[in-house]
Amino acid sequence: MAIQIPPNCDLTLGLRCLDKSVPGTSTWQMRIDERFLNPAGLVQGGFLSAMLDSAMGASAVTGASGRKVFVANTEMKVSFVRPAVLDDVLTCNAVVLKAGSVISFLQGRITNQRGELVATASSSYLIRDRTE
Repeated sequence: MAIQIPPNCDLTLGLRCLDKSVPGTSTWQMRIDERFLNPAGLVQGGFLSAMLDSAMGASAVTGASGRKVFVANTEMKVSFVRPAVLDDVLTCNAVVLKAGSVISFLQGRITNQRGELVATASSSYLIRDRTE
């Protein structure tokens, strides 16, 4: 099996993929440091959205029925339920709700280390075959 190098966006956020062994699902983790805080000391929502997008994108790829594909987020709705703060360890679970040949629908959830819901998202991804 080839070693997969994380993309720069995941490295920048400090995202770690914990599991993507089940097609159409993935679990990711990230520790919050001061780079992600807004002036109020809370995580700026764009970073949470980026975590959700990475997790759902990975799930869309693994849920593509064995096809070699790339995916592009076509729309995403995020709901911020409670703030994330410095030193929180966030876990994001993403799952394909409906896998399509052109568009897949996904859902993601971020929880903190206490198991409290931080954010949710729903999204659709354009699925395209890779030509290598």
